[in-house]
Amino acid sequence: MKIAFVFPGQGSQSIGMGKSLAENFPAAGEVFEAVDDALNQKLSEIIWDGNEEELTLTENAQPALMAVSLAVMAVLEAEYGLGVTLASHVAGHSLGEYSALAAAGAIGLADTARLLKRRGQAMQRAVPIGEGAMAALLGATEEQALALCIAGKPFGTIAIANDNSPGQIVISGAKAAIDEAIKLASDVGIKRAVLLPVSAPFHCTLMQPAAEEMDEALSEVQIKTPKVPLVSNVTAEPTINPQIIRKLLVEQVTGRVRWRESIECLAATGVELFAEVGAGKVLSSMVRRTADGVTGMALNDPDSIAKFVEKLKVNT
Repeated sequence: MKIAFVFPGQGSQSIGMGKSLAENFPAAGEVFEAVDDALNQKLSEIIWDGNEEELTLTENAQPALMAVSLAVMAVLEAEYGLGVTLASHVAGHSLGEYSALAAAGAIGLADTARLLKRRGQAMQRAVPIGEGAMAALLGATEEQALALCIAGKPFGTIAIANDNSPGQIVISGAKAAIDEAIKLASDVGIKRAVLLPVSAPFHCTLMQPAAEEMDEALSEVQIKTPKVPLVSNVTAEPTINPQIIRKLLVEQVTGRVRWRESIECLAATGVELFAEVGAGKVLSSMVRRTADGVTGMALNDPDSIAKFVEKLKVNT
């Protein structure tokens, strides 16, 4: 059975995530300690016992979600002898791409934590609060979403930010343009458009200042060849080239997250099981909506990890 490891992005966070892993497995606890040390911040306390508002801050949510994902990978390795090479590919949704690269040995854990902290801060600084917005388009095709972006363009920057799965597309841009798009959604045949509770318009050209900051940050970090290919958000194609990966991580800040196409790419290579490594189970449902005959499993606590390992035994 061919497996891909996929890593969640912002929105999957919740207070208490990963706590049962740290309490039951020393290897998981060491990941959280390493992230705290790298950031010189007790991020683990925010994750496990903080308040939702503080955890949701972009600069906290991004490294926090990565820490949970890497804690799961540490448990698989330490307790079951299962490393990233169990998978044919890795992929991650937006910030999850950094988690995927850390899991694949391309970027060190401490560097990944610091990069994500800076990425979160840079994305928040790029656009003053209230000037940007994002909206989910439910039941929309790519063509309908593009038509809506054209209709909203006279009011400011607007673009497709995430193509998540069939019928779920997110647009991003200037608040006035997004507001107009929401009003016009039914005119282009979209069932529903919902304003998202986000603090910045991610994955559009308004994020260019953040892209420039990440270009500088990434230039200071070593990126190695990953142990398995990464399917990139920007291209929806696999790569193992460190220079290309560095370039794509910069482009990812302003570019569309081509998640639907990434899953289609992986399914076309014969991937049958998508293991969602980290908090929540958002990606597993997207996977099932995108590709026929595949399985999505969320690995985020001791029980779900044990079930995954049992499934592997049954299918080998």
